[in-house]
Amino acid sequence: MRPVDYTHIITKAWAVFDSSQTVQTIEDISARVSTNHVFRITLDSGDRIIAKLSYFGKFEHFRDDHRIIQALANNLLYPFENVLARSLSKNGQVFMHRHQDSMIDAWVVFYKPIRFKQRLPKRLSEAEIRGLGAEIARFHLACNRASPVLPKYAKTLRSDIQGLLDLLDTEAGLTEHRLHVPEIRRQCNLFKENRQKLVAKVVETMPVFVDWNIGNFSVTKDLRLYSRWDYDWFRISYRVMDFYFFARVCSDIGDRTTFSYVIGPLMEERFGWFLEEYHKIYPLTEREIRFLPEAYRFFILNYVIKYGRYFFAPNYATKLQREAYQLYFPSIETFDPEVLLKRLGL
Repeated sequence: MRPVDYTHIITKAWAVFDSSQTVQTIEDISARVSTNHVFRITLDSGDRIIAKLSYFGKFEHFRDDHRIIQALANNLLYPFENVLARSLSKNGQVFMHRHQDSMIDAWVVFYKPIRFKQRLPKRLSEAEIRGLGAEIARFHLACNRASPVLPKYAKTLRSDIQGLLDLLDTEAGLTEHRLHVPEIRRQCNLFKENRQKLVAKVVETMPVFVDWNIGNFSVTKDLRLYSRWDYDWFRISYRVMDFYFFARVCSDIGDRTTFSYVIGPLMEERFGWFLEEYHKIYPLTEREIRFLPEAYRFFILNYVIKYGRYFFAPNYATKLQREAYQLYFPSIETFDPEVLLKRLGL
């Protein structure tokens, strides 16, 4: 099978967007652990833009994500009014190009380049962790306040989990997961039961970005959020869906090139420092703390098991899925929410 010509797709997408300028160069700046494709484009005017190309999931979800993110970016108030990267628009709408042929169904969106200050150090001090906790609470509050004016969103945790269960009834799903189908079904059912018991219809939803590794955002010297990019895992959901990655950022082990998704960071004292400062500004509830292991379970089921081969290069996808069965799922039972509830006075 011949390789996909991403350069051709990007060039064609730009011609549809603005034929008055031509593409001079296209540089692939994609993360090498992921199958997603991000390009830096230089136009004949000398201007530069960023192109994101995706081809997994549903186009309708891709479209909804970018429309909502654009609306959120336009409605966030000071000091977060310029934090999010904005997409290019045409005729008053976010421009998206859909390319379909016998090889691929791919979708392209263009972004304005975003400025950045500095990234967090690989291992944070206690003061940095506490400062980050307070800042993310302020950002979450701003996102929550903007929520009422955002477009409707169809994708839910429930629909994503049902999508995984439906996948297991297909030949492709059975082929990929044949050794672990009973365990996947068990984990999905546990998530559905616990979500219904803890947060369904009683905990509000808001925009969350889920993937907060330190390569996806920048901060000022005083730890104020300056810019955020990479929206692959954006969704409207519970705010605690963001917390696993913040626990990883705060973890004692620090940022690493070779990574796993163990539950340990959620149980470290360092994550407790983050939550203490967050809770002072945007108080958490008992239900949300008890839902933390379920947010983690969903992350493993949806982003590692269901979509792992799309989000990660093959070697990482295989590694992470193997660890999911050996380490990640069994470890969920070791999480004790009482420790954090006591710490927060809940």
